[in-house]
Amino acid sequence: MSNSIQTIPIRTTPAYEVAIGPGLLGQCGPRLKGLLPLCQVAVITDSTVAPLYLNTVSDSLRSAGFAVSTHVFPAGEAHKSLSTLSDLLESLAAAHLTRGDCVAALGGGVTGDMAGFAAAVYLRGIRCVQLPTTLLSAVDSSVGGKTAIDLTAGKNLAGAFLQPAAVLCDTDCLQSLPADMVADGAAEAIKTGVLSDEGLFSLFEDDALASAPAEVIARCVRYKAGVVERDEREQGERKLLNLGHTVGHAIEKCSNYAIPHGHAVAAGLAVIARAAERLGWTEAPIASRVSACLLANGLPTGTAYSAAALAEAALADKKRSGNTITLVIPRKIGLCSLKKVPVAELLPIISAGLEA
Repeated sequence: MSNSIQTIPIRTTPAYEVAIGPGLLGQCGPRLKGLLPLCQVAVITDSTVAPLYLNTVSDSLRSAGFAVSTHVFPAGEAHKSLSTLSDLLESLAAAHLTRGDCVAALGGGVTGDMAGFAAAVYLRGIRCVQLPTTLLSAVDSSVGGKTAIDLTAGKNLAGAFLQPAAVLCDTDCLQSLPADMVADGAAEAIKTGVLSDEGLFSLFEDDALASAPAEVIARCVRYKAGVVERDEREQGERKLLNLGHTVGHAIEKCSNYAIPHGHAVAAGLAVIARAAERLGWTEAPIASRVSACLLANGLPTGTAYSAAALAEAALADKKRSGNTITLVIPRKIGLCSLKKVPVAELLPIISAGLEA
């Protein structure tokens, strides 16, 4: 196995490791054999990823002695739904998975959420491994154990926590991604840079994502690992990882999920940074730096949806509690804070953040 593989421990309950490097999908069988007893592995993927990597993963697992079943669902956020979840659970039951077996989520953020949630509720919980194939899932969604599906009322409103047994992030997969999907993942990475420190954020200003993607992924995962270890169930600090997501999720919902998650979060990040400056919660030039960085990475800094439409969509956000909603405010690069505001103030806040 390659010496270029980086391994990052995640000290949650249970603890696991994130491996980052080339060739990991082809090595998944022997790597998982060292972590799991031989069992049946149900590989869950979508219709875009299946032709690219499903045979590689299935062959590696079988060669290592695992029994393999597969389930492929239609690609896209529109299918992160109760009906898709129902089909997936029926598939696991038809394959006769037991509590000693395992689900493998092969794909991007939607697949990681779908397969992870199915594993969390099937037989009241079986093991799951994450095999991210997109930049977005590599830097963010495959780590930390949050799983969810969308409801008609809003994004990620039904879900469960299930820490994976392992995460294998094959950086070779990035070569198959179109530019817009790379940009989609860059949004979550840039968000992490705003939360983390100047050093990480400056990598995106200097286009390090193109020249050293594995190092960028590793730095994002290390930052998120620390946050998740300190606040596994999102009672405090972990809420900071929602930077840009209140408006971002509203944009997704308004577009009927035609706008990808990362692009929506990028716009949401720019909106909240501008609002924070205009309302005196932070000092310039954070809004202009964030916007310039997003634009340089092929991402939007605004939206065509009105403040009224976005505020209405955000009222279903899971960060709402009663008549208040918690926003993540960027104070400066490397320092963000939580601000609980009345829902009645959300409309003027969003209005302040929209581009003039």
